[in-house]
Amino acid sequence: MQKTNNLQDRFLLRARKTRAHVTVFLINGYQLRGVIAGYDAFVVVLMSEGKQQVIYKHAISTITPERAVDLSEDEASPAPQAGRSPAEGAPDGR
Repeated sequence: MQKTNNLQDRFLLRARKTRAHVTVFLINGYQLRGVIAGYDAFVVVLMSEGKQQVIYKHAISTITPERAVDLSEDEASPAPQAGRSPAEGAPDGR
């Protein structure tokens, strides 16, 4: 997995992976509630009441999660395999 240094991408990725419920505030004051289904450089896809909504990022003012999203960078580091300490290395002895 590629390490994400961009805070916006890390927030959206973690919110999507954890299926965090969010409120998206648009610049016109409208509020959308749902779960982030995907995103790219220009849009965020929100699942709300069984419907997909494509929201252009330039129209978004704020995204507020129901609960705090973990933004730590250590998600990509793999956990040690059961029964092995990290010092033992890979099974083939490398």
